[in-house]
Amino acid sequence: MAELHVQAAFEYYNQHINRQERFKLLKEHKFSITGSVHSVDWELFGSILTGESGKSGYGSDLGTYEIKSAVERASFEYQYHLHGGQAKLKEDMLVNHIFISYSTNYANVNVRLIEGATLAPIFQEWEPRLIENYAGAKPRQRFRKSIPYGFVAKSGAIIMTIENHLLIFPPTPLY
Repeated sequence: MAELHVQAAFEYYNQHINRQERFKLLKEHKFSITGSVHSVDWELFGSILTGESGKSGYGSDLGTYEIKSAVERASFEYQYHLHGGQAKLKEDMLVNHIFISYSTNYANVNVRLIEGATLAPIFQEWEPRLIENYAGAKPRQRFRKSIPYGFVAKSGAIIMTIENHLLIFPPTPLY
């Protein structure tokens, strides 16, 4: 695994994800905090953490990483489109996957890494249904599947943990 930039990712979290003043206003005006951080913020967080830039076009989010985020204990959704879905599924078998679980108030964040080879059997199991999804006179535009939180928690290596807005793992950031 390449060098991680944990401190820089934590600084991004503090500036752009951990927005307590905004969350306070959302609560005061009776809006939900959950979902107020967009997936692109987590992708940028992953980019800063890994040092890899985003990729243009359809495929993995970063050069050799796919970034998935979900509220804690929720599954991680994968979505494949009619054009390019099969190629993306093949790519998912090769790239590393970073799974970010966050609390509803974003105070707690766990970041786990699972290699594509470990996930390949899951993706191979999805492949026949993905092909079937696009077959026929009226193919569906999207194919959606999820990887359960429990699998990620059991199989993923924790690479970063934030608790109560504080970086607690790794204890000495790697950067």
